[in-house]
Amino acid sequence: MILGKCPYCNGGDIEVRDKEVGGKKVKLYACSNAHWMSEDGEMFELTENSTCSFRIWQNSLAKYGKWLTYKEVRELLDEKSLEVELLSKKYGKKIYYKKHIILNQEYGITVLWD
Repeated sequence: MILGKCPYCNGGDIEVRDKEVGGKKVKLYACSNAHWMSEDGEMFELTENSTCSFRIWQNSLAKYGKWLTYKEVRELLDEKSLEVELLSKKYGKKIYYKKHIILNQEYGITVLWD
């Protein structure tokens, strides 16, 4: 499945790839010019023939109670910014709040904390 054009390289498409990390199935949204390998299923590194490093892990925001959907990644690629609902469990209470996320070449995405 193609979600859009890569924002960082010419000719690359953002694809959905199935990966297993720590025994859990996770989607990796990555450029078609980025090829990832792992020896232990935990750490993923680019192969030598990769010409792009764009990737967003579906569970990038899991510690905030958020897993990114295809639709959200597609919108983020189009708009360059996306408002998402996050969750804080501070002091034993569940508190939902909204923040914007943007693309980040090094980490995939970044939360704008104001």
